[in-house]
Amino acid sequence: MDKYTYIANAHGAYIDELYKAYQQDPESVDFGWRKFFEGFDFSTAYNENGHEVDGAPAAAPAKGTSAGLSDKEVAVRNFIYAYRTRGHLRSKTNPVRERKDRKALLDLKDFGLSEADLDTVFQVGEVIGIGPAKLRDIVATVQQIYEGPIGFEYMYIRNPEVLQWLQNKIEKEFPAFNPGIEYKKRILSKLNEAVVFENFLHTKFLGQKRFSLEGGETTIPALDAIIDKASDLGAKEVVIGMAHRGRLNVLANIMGKTYEQIFSEFEGTATPDLTMGDGDVKYHMGFSSEVVTPTSGNTVNLKLAPNPSHLEAVNPVVEGFVRAKIDCMYERDPKQIVPILIHGDAALAGQGIVYEVTQMAKLKGYQTGGTIHFVINNQVGFTTDFEDARSSIYCTDVAKIIDAPVLHVNGDDPEAVVFAVRLATEYRQKFGNDIFIDMVCYRRHGHNEADEPKFTQPHLYNLISKHPNPREVYNKNLIARGDINAELAQSMDKEFRQMLQDRLDMVKQKPLPYNYQQMEKEWQTLRRSNPEDFNQSPETGIAPEVVERVGKALSTVPQGFKPLKQIEKLLKERNEMFFETRQLNWAAAELLAYGSLLAEGKIVRLSGQDVQRGTFSHRHAVLRDANTSAPYNSLNYIQDEQRQLEIYNSLLSEYGVLGFEFGYAMANPSALVIWEAQFGDFANGAQVMIDQFVAATESKWQRMNGVVMLLPHGYEGQGPEHSNARPERFLQLAAEYNMFVTNITTPANFFHFLRRQLALPFRKPAINMAPKSLLRHPSVVSPIEEFTKGGFREVIGDGYASAKSVKKVLLCTGKVYFDLLEEQQKNKRKDVAIIRMEQLAPFPKVQLEAELSKYKGAKVYWVQEEPENMGGWMYVLRVMRNGVEDLVARKPSASPATGYNKIHGKEQAELIERAFAI
Repeated sequence: MDKYTYIANAHGAYIDELYKAYQQDPESVDFGWRKFFEGFDFSTAYNENGHEVDGAPAAAPAKGTSAGLSDKEVAVRNFIYAYRTRGHLRSKTNPVRERKDRKALLDLKDFGLSEADLDTVFQVGEVIGIGPAKLRDIVATVQQIYEGPIGFEYMYIRNPEVLQWLQNKIEKEFPAFNPGIEYKKRILSKLNEAVVFENFLHTKFLGQKRFSLEGGETTIPALDAIIDKASDLGAKEVVIGMAHRGRLNVLANIMGKTYEQIFSEFEGTATPDLTMGDGDVKYHMGFSSEVVTPTSGNTVNLKLAPNPSHLEAVNPVVEGFVRAKIDCMYERDPKQIVPILIHGDAALAGQGIVYEVTQMAKLKGYQTGGTIHFVINNQVGFTTDFEDARSSIYCTDVAKIIDAPVLHVNGDDPEAVVFAVRLATEYRQKFGNDIFIDMVCYRRHGHNEADEPKFTQPHLYNLISKHPNPREVYNKNLIARGDINAELAQSMDKEFRQMLQDRLDMVKQKPLPYNYQQMEKEWQTLRRSNPEDFNQSPETGIAPEVVERVGKALSTVPQGFKPLKQIEKLLKERNEMFFETRQLNWAAAELLAYGSLLAEGKIVRLSGQDVQRGTFSHRHAVLRDANTSAPYNSLNYIQDEQRQLEIYNSLLSEYGVLGFEFGYAMANPSALVIWEAQFGDFANGAQVMIDQFVAATESKWQRMNGVVMLLPHGYEGQGPEHSNARPERFLQLAAEYNMFVTNITTPANFFHFLRRQLALPFRKPAINMAPKSLLRHPSVVSPIEEFTKGGFREVIGDGYASAKSVKKVLLCTGKVYFDLLEEQQKNKRKDVAIIRMEQLAPFPKVQLEAELSKYKGAKVYWVQEEPENMGGWMYVLRVMRNGVEDLVARKPSASPATGYNKIHGKEQAELIERAFAI
């Protein structure tokens, strides 16, 4: 709820009284009301274009002003406020060309002032910290602050404390900012490194793609300053997510990757381990290092996340990774780890994932204590001008949805950039919120080095071709200002050239030492999988006393907790299942799996739309008090020493949330991390994440990941959008033992599936086609004994057919089994065996052959509910080749299912009949 609703709710007479007091003395009322009345005066005194309105009420006089001057005082105050609000539109942030006129309306005439007022002293100068001052001095001050190399956008922020803090930084600290000579040398040396690196690659590998940072080299001193400042303010780790532009430069000059390592990747002399995959291009790979900061000498762990070419896709992965570290390594203190997302201007404005991740910033299940967003604003996206790439003025306008400040800064002014990023880091550590730095620069070459940018931006690239690089600009400015003398500049220049020559001569660099973190050590205890691992799943049963403890926790509520009538019934049913019938349904089995892992001290994290209750009202992991709505999480009360269940109803996002959970699982191998789709069909909103990260992470980046996806799937007459989780897509992506794809039919098997994720000596993503109608199917129960022993069963054989008389085997997966079973038993078809494929990938060849060997000479048919061109058929045909006779399925279809329930029923009945008649 907006914290200013008290204005709408307050008593009118009380506000009137307050306003009268404010008119007498503005200081006599609370800061929040003072700001409110100032805004009210402004809106009544001036229209939206800043022109005076006739007959408007007089504003409160500033302290010490005479009534005769009050109108002018108000005008000058409004002038100052307008500069705070719109001064960024006139800031000199573009290093290569004039900015567009954005109609800032900041001339004196826009406020009823003129040159005749320039020598009049106004008390309102106190507002900007210069005391009573002539108007000309007030104008000069606000122009120096707000029309300089940084455009400050922050006046939309609704928190008075944040506003006051930012105003102090901007209006007092920024004009006085002048780093010492040593820091200036540090900035220049980081610029030297950035330029040397680009020159080295340009000379050594002419024409090769490297997505250079040229034009945006100030990124390097900027990142250096963020890491340095963050370390001073308590950060022990910084995690960076970025695209390809400048990535190699960041690896060399921020992360400390040696030129030799990068050089061997260009030359192709590196010998990557391709036993578990095919690798990726050099500008996508991740990296970890430890650096010592220049100011405090602290050691900081740095991570650069691996990423695909899909711009901004890495953002939620970084956030999830950071959240896992906050939860497990840093005792839930976000100040100890800082996420930095480096964006391109076109991608930030154009990619919807940016909005999804920004909306996560303050949500309980996803917040990471604020992200520093750094935009390398090239003013062009591949060949597209910014005017064609967005409707908003700035690429960073998404920041406003969460009241995040934006600092637009000229990339040719490294000191301004350093001030901006240091302020941003301090802000993040103090307020725990996101902040954006929009560094306006340029791209020296085309999108890649072989591209010709003059085809599409001839005028801009004529300007760029004559423009000196940021190092040359800064070096020249330092000499001109007398900050460094010509001799020092010459000596640094000599060092710079020697460094370049050393790199070209391939002088050895010593790699930085690295100490593995606790979670990294946990990853090291795991190994890569081999084909034999998939011939049998490990034992994952639990002790009977654990079943009892979890059952008790699930069926009781604390004294004074008032459950809804339906929940009272549910608690009674849970008690009966665990302690009387000793048969568990799907929800009980799932919650037992979570509870048993929590009791073992493992992390269980589940998120997605409506997961606390469950889309189909089956899970009820979190109960609500009927009177107070207070939540009660039953699984948090199993025993004294245990983990808490992390279960979060997500924002209405698939792409962002799956990416976040993938990142969480990437950080912590000891956590069961699950994303559940509301309906399986909606997973296609996360297809980029599935294709680029979930399926390919081990092959491309040699990184294991155990994320679980639960995708409700099954044909029950609910129409084309609620029937099909597209198993065929996952099966098409399944290769090289990269992930589990399952369609499970028994509660016990689902229990073992979940526990298997942490029991294996390696990690794999797991995608389960989750049930809907089966959640309450009377046959879908498992006896307690199946939870206390055994493991996951990839294939479940037929317990009804007579092996000797079987002429036909129906191979199927998922819900259709129960329709086939009903038909088999109704007609006493002991000559037809039904085998359930609980796991489709990796294909359980050994387990399936063991079942099929019981039926010598029988013909094998694949039966599926999905249309012929969907479901498991094409995959089964590929892996079984001649081992399957034919298919029973719905006809090929462009849409997953019919929208008419009657037609669905008819199709289903025909399909089952055909399976037995064929």
